[in-house]
Amino acid sequence: MKKKINLLIGFSALVLVVLSAIQYYLVKTTYEYKVEQFRSEIKEKIAKITNDYSDIDTTIFSKKDLLYKQLAENYIRDKSTRFHIKNALLQNEFKSELTRKLQEEFENEIPNLTIDFAIVLDKFVIYDATKEADTIFAEKPFIENKLYGDLASLDDAFLIRNYVGTTSGSFKKQELSSDYKLLTEDTLYVSIKNWEYIVLKRMALILIFAVFSILTLITLFVIALKALIKQKKISDIKTDFINNITHELKTPLTTLSVSTKILERKEIRENDETYNTVLGTIIRQNNRLQNLIDQVMTNSLGFEEIELHKEKVLMPDFLNSIVNDFQIAYPDILIEKMLDPKKISISLDKFHLTTAITNVLENAVKYGCTNIKVKASLQEGQFAISISDDGIGISKNKHSLLFDKFYRVEQGDLHDAKGLGLGLYYVDQIIKAHQGSIHVISDLGKGATFDLRLQITNG
Repeated sequence: MKKKINLLIGFSALVLVVLSAIQYYLVKTTYEYKVEQFRSEIKEKIAKITNDYSDIDTTIFSKKDLLYKQLAENYIRDKSTRFHIKNALLQNEFKSELTRKLQEEFENEIPNLTIDFAIVLDKFVIYDATKEADTIFAEKPFIENKLYGDLASLDDAFLIRNYVGTTSGSFKKQELSSDYKLLTEDTLYVSIKNWEYIVLKRMALILIFAVFSILTLITLFVIALKALIKQKKISDIKTDFINNITHELKTPLTTLSVSTKILERKEIRENDETYNTVLGTIIRQNNRLQNLIDQVMTNSLGFEEIELHKEKVLMPDFLNSIVNDFQIAYPDILIEKMLDPKKISISLDKFHLTTAITNVLENAVKYGCTNIKVKASLQEGQFAISISDDGIGISKNKHSLLFDKFYRVEQGDLHDAKGLGLGLYYVDQIIKAHQGSIHVISDLGKGATFDLRLQITNG
């Protein structure tokens, strides 16, 4: 049974992991699709704005074109100017003006987004009359090659478009006319503030559905797991209870069977003394059987079903009488009483409460104690009873199960303790029926303390 449950739990956990992985993959794929969709929209909008610089400012465009031609012709005349061309391009005089105009255009055309941009120069190539290319420079996009814009880094930016410009011209060199063609390439990058949030907002319904699905799966898994554990626990308790009740019933039944056979013998029936002795044994064992049945029936009731017959009793006198009676039954147990002498009248069921407190005391003896300390006092409007022992104690991970029906601690020497696992359950139900509470303080090998609290009422 345990192996099957473990296999079922393992398989269920594996299915949960696989389903979670599939859900993650679907969400990730959707996110990537939404990112590409968002970038495509931005590219389309910005490309319309920056299709041609001349659309923004023809004057600046003319200055830019003139600068490019001048640098190209200077280079053709004097090759040593190659190393000055890049700096001249990057430090052009219309850099800040074009940046401002582009930014204003973005703000006017796309007011709902905060955009930073950079136009980066990639190539500067000259073709002379022989159609041979002279590459002044050709580099991968670097933010250091920024012509315009305020973007500080390309790490979080995405490419909008590449713009290839061509310029033709001619000039005289040593009384000869020479034609040339200039090719330049620049790339526009933009960064949208909080673009991840915008994308996630667009897929909010998908995210909510995904999270809800995963949480539902986890919840169902936990519920199923708890049900399996509870089922196993009930099965174990049931088996343990059947074994215990069988053991408890065998002794009186065996004694009754033997005693009945003895009574069948003629010499026993003719001997009054022996006959009465055997008859007394039968009566006692019959009573024991009846008590076992009553114990199962009565102790199985919940505190809501217990009918109390309350009467006013005087504390600590009532508690003192219970302890004294217990001392007579167990003379070898040393009992120390620390009872507050102040008289307190409490309304309670004498029979049930006597049985409950006696159960706690007997439980201490059953699990190896030789000394018991009983304390009683008025605390915060409640009558507090503390019963401490020096027995083998109870490990802390068993405390939450201690008052469960039919539960018996299976640890150390406790296997030898007889019982049905109803004693402490009964105590808990009786205290609750009196609107009180019970707690245990214990650790393995350090004894146990049961703290009982009773409400002081006139009911």
